[in-house]
Amino acid sequence: MTGAPPNAPVEAVAFDYGGVLTAPVKESIAAWLEADGIEPQAFSRTLKAWLSRSAADGTPIHRLETGELTVEEFDALLAAELTTIDGRPVDPVGVLSRLFAGMRPDPAMFALVEELRALGVRVALLSNSWGNTYPRKRIDALFDPVVISGEVGLRKPLAPVYELTLERLGVPAERTLFLDDAEPNVLGARAVGMQAHLHVDAPSTRAALAALVPGLGPTPNGVPA
Repeated sequence: MTGAPPNAPVEAVAFDYGGVLTAPVKESIAAWLEADGIEPQAFSRTLKAWLSRSAADGTPIHRLETGELTVEEFDALLAAELTTIDGRPVDPVGVLSRLFAGMRPDPAMFALVEELRALGVRVALLSNSWGNTYPRKRIDALFDPVVISGEVGLRKPLAPVYELTLERLGVPAERTLFLDDAEPNVLGARAVGMQAHLHVDAPSTRAALAALVPGLGPTPNGVPA
């Protein structure tokens, strides 16, 4: 389900981090798999298994996202599930650091955040943490609130983390738009009454927002497409 949010003005926008404010995470993952010689199917199989279970199952990803597992513990568990193309064991030290090494901020999305702030729209960050390092000085200066799963012990797509974000924003759910690149997280936001948009790239997300935020053009600075 990739449709744009309903055509109603919004007072606040909550942004995911990885894959929304950055280049697609899959690009960083692909570079890591190639650099470390990891069998892609082994990673895909593990990722699917650890993401598809309910929160009650306490998968390593869920436990990492809520801060119950340390990065080092997760690195060891993930490395044990992976195989390399040439049969070497996967080095467990720094697995997540290498996985996220290629993730870079998307200048167009950060510029969009700045424009929204200038228009008086509240902006929040709501991110599931995989132990990746956030540019805290930059995001703390831009977003209020900053809600990171490992710091609050709650994770998307479960309702409590959206409700906490809304409480800290002080904006009604129906007047808040959530942006994420993962469909389950978009659906989770809609389940608590938020508007939500599945992010694919900066131009399409900006176009969706332009219909909801007075004064925001479909292209930066109102330049015609």
